[in-house]
Formats: sequence, structure tokens, C-alpha cells
Amino acid sequence: MTSPHSAPDPHDPATGSTQSHAHAHTHSHGPAAPVSTHLRKVIAAVLIPFATAVLVGMVALWPGGAPAHERTGVGFDRQTQDGRVVKVVAVDCADVNAGQVPPTGDTSTPSGREAVAEQTGSCKKATVEVTTGKDKGRTFVEIIQPDATRKLKQGQGVVVAYAPDAPRDLQYSVTDVDRSFPMALLAGIFALAVVGVGRLRGLMALIALAVSFAVLTLFILPAILQGSNPLLVAVVGASAIMLIALYTCHGLTARTSVAVLGTLISLVLIGLLGSLFIGWASLTGNTDDNTGLIHGLYPEIDMSGLLLAGVIIGSLGVLDDVTVTQTSAVWELHQADPTMGIRRLYKAGIRIGRDHIASVVNTLVLAYAGAALPLLLLFSIAQSSVGVVANSELVAEEIVRTLVGSIGLVASVPVTTVLAALVVSADRTGLGAEAGAPAPVRTGRGRRRKT
Repeated sequence: MTSPHSAPDPHDPATGSTQSHAHAHTHSHGPAAPVSTHLRKVIAAVLIPFATAVLVGMVALWPGGAPAHERTGVGFDRQTQDGRVVKVVAVDCADVNAGQVPPTGDTSTPSGREAVAEQTGSCKKATVEVTTGKDKGRTFVEIIQPDATRKLKQGQGVVVAYAPDAPRDLQYSVTDVDRSFPMALLAGIFALAVVGVGRLRGLMALIALAVSFAVLTLFILPAILQGSNPLLVAVVGASAIMLIALYTCHGLTARTSVAVLGTLISLVLIGLLGSLFIGWASLTGNTDDNTGLIHGLYPEIDMSGLLLAGVIIGSLGVLDDVTVTQTSAVWELHQADPTMGIRRLYKAGIRIGRDHIASVVNTLVLAYAGAALPLLLLFSIAQSSVGVVANSELVAEEIVRTLVGSIGLVASVPVTTVLAALVVSADRTGLGAEAGAPAPVRTGRGRRRKT
């Protein structure tokens, strides 16, 4: 029986076992154990030159703002102002569509049905006031057809497009509704939820998110518009985002450094595969009105390179999640059982990684499918075969984007796992010192004994 003031015997199964489990449990939820000075130097020797190269690349490619151009008045390239709907009244469509071509009465086609509706249906006439810009206070009329998907209501905020070359009565038109308040409210709820649950880590994640958007909008996009190689800009920008986001959220530790290395290797693989298959499949990157407008305004931009840049940046967010999770899993496994060697650590970590692979790849594929759902619906309406759909450039782009990104994600699991296993297995001194226990010494017979 142990007295209240005596030290518990570590060999006593009644006390030593409990101590061991309590110690392991504490480490599984605490910060990562510090690594040895030697390993810090090795990791720094790899990451400091990489971070320096990223910084030099950003300085060399820094655009200094997006280049100016004369607006075309097409699509997103229009002058816009804020507006407000001051009045909405119902009117007869025949009165407001008097200038339309008389309908034929044939309703078997979509154009025929629209023509009949525009002549016989009930329309609405909205009076809209411009609330910003040099024409603030000016009003104009917007006719809302019966088949219009956007219905305006009195007091609603809208975005109006301005065409200076058009006749005065036709210079302004409603192009969209003002969603700034619900979007800002949703962003506020998101921020509160992240900080409320994640506390300091959540706050650091929001800071990293803001910095990522800053790199995207102040460096990546303007640099591409200035004519820099999209692939080079994406690699430098994505590397900067990766370094800032990972170290901001997870701290300047060896564990984070291993995740950075795993992410970097996977990004290189994604870049190589993406470059190979985008060129091999003859994907131009110019597949819709928006990319066509970009190519028309800035013909010097390499659109296929822009597509590859999108693949790299789009894969980065999920890669961060996979590499950090795998690194943390290996670290915790080693802290729970410091006797585990590289092979056992790798096997245990890869078992965790397989579950992660299955869920992440499925998530990535469904995310791309959800974004392309209207397009897939059109192919379904046309009753096109799977081969025809997959061969079209619009869908082929998404397939290549999904598969290349998924290959990079799958590869990141074994790469990061083996890197983490090598680092923690080579750092026995750091772990032992952190645990407050003497370092194990190997005897001549290959057994370990306590010193």
C-alpha cells in the first residue's frame, strides 16, 4: 500500500499503467513536442530557401495594380452604379411591347411561347432611381416580362449598368439585385461561428483567410492581367498562401513544416500532371462568354495556362487539410507509443489516410459536379451519350481539373505520412526530453535500458 506522500512505483501495475495512459492522453490534446536542434536546422535548411524564393518571385512578378483598359460595355465589363426601385406597377404586356414582332401564335417552340407571353401576359413596370455616381437621383423605367426570373419589388436595392453611348432613355438598365446586406450578414455569422468554436485557432484561420484573399486579389489576378505567365504566378502565389496560411493557423513548428513540405511536393505533381494533360487534351481554357471576354480584352494572356493556374489554386485548400491531418496523426501516434519505428508509424498513418482519401476525393468530385450542374442538365436534356458529354471541352476541363487534383490529393497522403514518420522517428532525444524522461540507451544485446 502506498502512503499519500510516497512516489508511485512506475513498475506497479496499479499506478504505473495509469500514469502511462494519463501521460499519453495529455499529449494527444496538447501542443506538439519540440524537436531537436539538429532537426530544426535540417527543416530550416529546406524551408528558408523555399520561402526566400517565393518572396523573390513575388517581388519580381509584383504587378503594381491591374492594367487600365477602355470598357467594352459587355458582360462584367460594364460601368455600374447602385440603384433603388421606387415604384412597381402592373401593366398590359401588349402596351409596353408594342415594338415587338407580332407573335405567330405557334407555342411549340420556346421563342414562340415567349413571344405570345410578351403580347398577352401581365408585365410590370418598375421605376428605378440611381443612387450613386454623377447621375445620382436620375430615374428610369425597367419593364419586367412575365417569364423573367428576377422579380423586382418596391424599395429593393439593385445594381444598374450604364451605357454612355446609348440614347438617354436607354443608358441605364437593371443588371442585378443588391445582395450586400445578406452576404455581409452571412459572412458575420460564419466569422462568429469560427471564432466561437475555434477560439484563437479560429481567429488565426480568419486572418489567414483574409491574407489569402489579399494575395489572390493584389498579386495573382493583377499579375496575370499584366501578362505574366499564369502558371508561374499561380505557383508563386499558391506557395505564398500555403506558407502564410499553414504557419498562421498551426504555428511555426516542425509538424507544420512537414505539412508544408508534403503540400509543396503534391503541388509540384499537380502542376506537372495538369500541364501534361491540358496540353495533350488540347484544352484551350476559352470555353464560355467570360473567358472569351477575358481573351478579347487581354489577348496576350495564355488561357490554357490560366486553366492550369486555376487547377493548382483550387487544389491548394484541400491539400492543406490532408497534409496537416496526416502530419498530426503521425505525431500523435508517435507520442502515444514512442517505440514505434518508421515502418509501423507509416503503416498506422496510412490506414488513417485511406479513410481521408475516400472522403476528400468524393468531396472534390461532388464539388465540381455541383458547380457544373446546369451544364450537365443541358447535356441530359439533349440526351447526349456519356462519351459525347465527356469529349466536349466544357466537361473535359472539369474532368481534367477533378482527376489531376484528386491524384495530387491521393499522392499527398503517403508523401506526407512518410515525411512525418522520418522526422519524428529521427527525433528521439527531443521527445524524451520533453516528456521529462531519460533518453533510452541501446545495450550491446540490442535491448533498451533506462539510464
